Amino acid sequence: MTRKVHPIEAESYRILRSRIDLSHLPPLSRAVAERVCHASADLGFADSLVLDEAALERGRAALLGGATVVCDARMAAVGITSRDPLVPLTDPRATELAKSEGLTRTAAAMRLAAQEVGPGAVWVVGNAPTALFELLEHPPPDPALVVGLPVGFVGAAESKDALAQSGLPAVTNRGERGGSAVAVAAVNALVYFEPEAQP
Repeated sequence: MTRKVHPIEAESYRILRSRIDLSHLPPLSRAVAERVCHASADLGFADSLVLDEAALERGRAALLGGATVVCDARMAAVGITSRDPLVPLTDPRATELAKSEGLTRTAAAMRLAAQEVGPGAVWVVGNAPTALFELLEHPPPDPALVVGLPVGFVGAAESKDALAQSGLPAVTNRGERGGSAVAVAAVNALVYFEPEAQP
């Protein structure tokens, strides 16, 4: 998907590339790492990201093919402007399920979505570790990609470690850092990737 890059963004990437060289990474891994570092102004993400080029290729193909995108929070959904993501947290049934099962609302919402969204979807978790744990405990059918980058001091690092070990096609990172902006950056890197744009 071609888009016009604003001069400020172009200059920002020039500065980023003058400070860190990620050219050793495969193309999509580099694109994700650079966009995450750019979105967060945190070059440390380059060392903590867990990237798998084959998983990213699968995720990109799904996104370009119009796959359903499921987000754990509205914050992530609004950042993926090229799509109309599903946010199951807005489903009133999530509140009832959370109460009856002793779950967080985001975990309950993900459980509902995993039961109802078909194969080949892209799952984006940037806010709630409990949503990611739920996806791992009750995985959706044949996901194209799980973008698991929740933030926080409770469960975030553990949920991402579990995702990295799960065998699911995924992009994640080690540690407590993350967030919706970072998760969105990973998705948008795949949507807007242009091989010729990488120096």
